[in-house]
Amino acid sequence: MKAVISVTGRDSMGIIAGVSNACAECGVNIIDISQTVLKEYFAMIMIVDIDRITVPFVDFVDRMTALGKERGLEIHTMHEDIFNSMHNI
Repeated sequence: MKAVISVTGRDSMGIIAGVSNACAECGVNIIDISQTVLKEYFAMIMIVDIDRITVPFVDFVDRMTALGKERGLEIHTMHEDIFNSMHNI
């Protein structure tokens, strides 16, 4: 299974490293990543594999949200089933 993680906020050093480390600590593997900086604003979308996740998915979502708050970012984590359902017409 997969999940989609989006990260937005003011750019600062170490955003990708922090999010990547949080994923690795929970057994979540990054499959694809796209990031950009528009002036001082950072935006990133990651597709991650959660087949080997070591914590309940809801706990992972909470950890990512908390990381965002600590860093002054918005981090949203969504299971692929929900993401796909939201984008079907």
